[in-house]
Amino acid sequence: MSRIGNNPVAIPEGVTVEVKDNVIAVKGKLGELTQEFSTVEVKVEDGQVFVTRPSDSKESKAKHGLYRSLVLNMVNGVSTGWTKELELVGVGYRASNQGQKLELALGFSHNIVINLAPEVKVETISNKGKNPIVKLTSFDKQLVGQIAAKIRSLRKPEPYKGKGVKFVGEILRRKAGKSA
Repeated sequence: MSRIGNNPVAIPEGVTVEVKDNVIAVKGKLGELTQEFSTVEVKVEDGQVFVTRPSDSKESKAKHGLYRSLVLNMVNGVSTGWTKELELVGVGYRASNQGQKLELALGFSHNIVINLAPEVKVETISNKGKNPIVKLTSFDKQLVGQIAAKIRSLRKPEPYKGKGVKFVGEILRRKAGKSA
């Protein structure tokens, strides 16, 4: 029994949800998302989305909560949006953007230029005395998470000094250095 899958998803004002041929489409003020689904049934009734499973097979039990969470993420994305913030910790680490191009200086011999998808808005914040912050915003949670993980993988935080690209608020496990 999926506790998450049994909860209905409330549809806020200004968001429309349509279900046709195993495809759910969610449209809102920020954009439009679609998701294919299988082994579950999705119904839209009086301002709520219900995800039910027709049988108790192992596959439908596994996907029951998954598709409910995906629908919730889509509804929240097109109504309020998703944001990820990355912090660049290290001497000489810089970030700048021009439109959809993000340029990062992460201690390599060259700067790294990343072309971002048009659905993602990027903003770089550089204050004197503080670490640079890269702020990614979009209505697609999966896309924002994937791009943030890709940027973080360019220079993961190391455990001794904590230098690298980390999420804002992320707590790193630090190691003690050599003992003399």
